[in-house]
Amino acid sequence: MSRLREQYDSEIKAGMVKKFGYKNDLEIPKLVKIVVNMGCGDAKENHKLLEAAVGDMEKITGQKAVITKAKKSVANFKLREGMSIGCKVTLRGEKMYEFADRLINLALPRVRDFRGVNPNAFDGRGNYALGIKEQLIFPEIEYDKVEKVRGMDVIFVTTAKTDEEARELLTLFGMPYAKN
Repeated sequence: MSRLREQYDSEIKAGMVKKFGYKNDLEIPKLVKIVVNMGCGDAKENHKLLEAAVGDMEKITGQKAVITKAKKSVANFKLREGMSIGCKVTLRGEKMYEFADRLINLALPRVRDFRGVNPNAFDGRGNYALGIKEQLIFPEIEYDKVEKVRGMDVIFVTTAKTDEEARELLTLFGMPYAKN
């Protein structure tokens, strides 16, 4: 079992109950899944770039990536419906906790001029979205073998009802929020 999962089962649940006064264990918010999405708009000209993005995504998450396709045609972007334009991975269970642990404790501190993540990037329903500018911050990616630096979106989906509950949950997980 991952360190973050054990920490959730022991300390984090107790901290949430203490702050919000939950009466039932099922009321305590928990992390449901983490969705990692990498857009690759230049893949419409060169399919090899998409394959490289999928490879990087699979190294980072440790799980097979799914190629995402365009839902609509957009003439200004020279995009047709059904074209491959990115990849995503949905992490649950043990892999989710391992990825969250690596992201919070290894990858984010490696960001240049890092002052913390945006504490206001919640959606109003207890989910948190985080944008990463380059995949090079992950230790699994070798700098010399990267064809193109790409960013990615990481979405933390929780069972929290409010943003305040979700913020507290992620703070207890160790999310480094920026001081306002």
